Amino acid sequence: MNAHCVNFGGPNIPACHQAMYPSTRKRVGRTDIDRGAPRPMADRNVCPTSMLRLCVLALLLFAAPCAAADDVLPFPIMAWSGVPQDPAMVKRMKDCGLTIIGPDGPDALDRCQAAGLKMLLRAPETEGYGNWQGVDAALAKKNAESLVAKTGKHPALWGYYLTDEPHAALFPGIATVQNAFLAADPNHIAFTNLLPNYATPEQYGAKSYDDYLERFVEVAHPPLLSYDFYGLNDDGSLRDGYFQNLESARRVSVKHNVPFFNVVLALAHFTFRVPNDADFNFQAFTTLAMGGKGIVYFMYLTPSVGNYRMGPVDQFGNETPTWYNMQQANLKVQKLGPIMLKLKSDDAYHIGKVPHDCHGPTDRNFIKNIPGGDYLVGEFTHADGSKYVMIVNKDVKKSRYLPIAWNKQPKDVQMISNYSGEPTPFVGEQCWLAPGDGILLKVRF
Repeated sequence: MNAHCVNFGGPNIPACHQAMYPSTRKRVGRTDIDRGAPRPMADRNVCPTSMLRLCVLALLLFAAPCAAADDVLPFPIMAWSGVPQDPAMVKRMKDCGLTIIGPDGPDALDRCQAAGLKMLLRAPETEGYGNWQGVDAALAKKNAESLVAKTGKHPALWGYYLTDEPHAALFPGIATVQNAFLAADPNHIAFTNLLPNYATPEQYGAKSYDDYLERFVEVAHPPLLSYDFYGLNDDGSLRDGYFQNLESARRVSVKHNVPFFNVVLALAHFTFRVPNDADFNFQAFTTLAMGGKGIVYFMYLTPSVGNYRMGPVDQFGNETPTWYNMQQANLKVQKLGPIMLKLKSDDAYHIGKVPHDCHGPTDRNFIKNIPGGDYLVGEFTHADGSKYVMIVNKDVKKSRYLPIAWNKQPKDVQMISNYSGEPTPFVGEQCWLAPGDGILLKVRF
């Protein structure tokens, strides 16, 4: 989640541009891989645990608000952010539809618990391993056991933050620390966030980006994949590679039965624009349509650095229009979340303009065509065997009507409401999609 070690097309950021959150030791605008706010997920080796068991564990841990056992688990929506000192501000993060905050230190856990949120924990014990090469397994075990003894039973703990955007050469060291935390605390995850596909082979240390993701899974056997992609250019365009990165993550996720998270933009900086309501919808629903099981926002609190601006909360502590745009997207995702977490991705394809290295519909897909627009379509099988389709309007400027041409006409099509989570007939005015918006359909053939 760095504000990047990668050259996004924006300028290189001097080391003097530090984030204004010393209590959580975050830095903005890094040029080394230590980036500008918190960092994402940790890798971990699979110890004697099977990949399937890790997948189930990860999905169970996607709960956020300290919910009762019989409550429906919320869809993971995380703010890459420190936890504010003001309890009222923390509560507003939950009101914004977020379920996880972090990474931050142990003293922030109580504030998250009070607000009904989970937290990604960072501490010297989780990330203090120098360059992550030649990690001492005995030291990692000692650190993990020590930190778990102090924090492992805290109701707000979601997982342990390890590192962000690592080179592939660091995967063995990350796996060592990951395994130590898994052994000490099998009820929480370790979290490492990976580079995007616009990094160079020298930066990610593999022959291709897909190879980079594969090597991470093969070496670390993580409970989930996470990567960041900042694609909202300030000229109104979408950065090339956005859908290809989703394709790569989905491909590895399906192959290895490992869920993936997508880290997306929530503020303007460098050459990225201020996200509006359509942008938030687009980022969220394209992630869902590709089978993603979590969304992470960079960032929530706007740093007092350079041209960073208009995050959900500005440099003066005020909520901006971005806060409300993010909230609307998050609340929709939360309504769909109980179903989305039970869906297995069967395919994802494009109708209209097909991005390079992606594919359009075939005669094996449910939908043949949707005239008059550009769409992303995801097809899914529910845990109960029922079939679902998600359609996303890729146009962030115009609403679109959906005159769907099916390969085989369904006997029944029910829309799952973005506002209630309940099924409703997909007819009439329900067939319109706002810019960037998505719709989940349950189909019966």
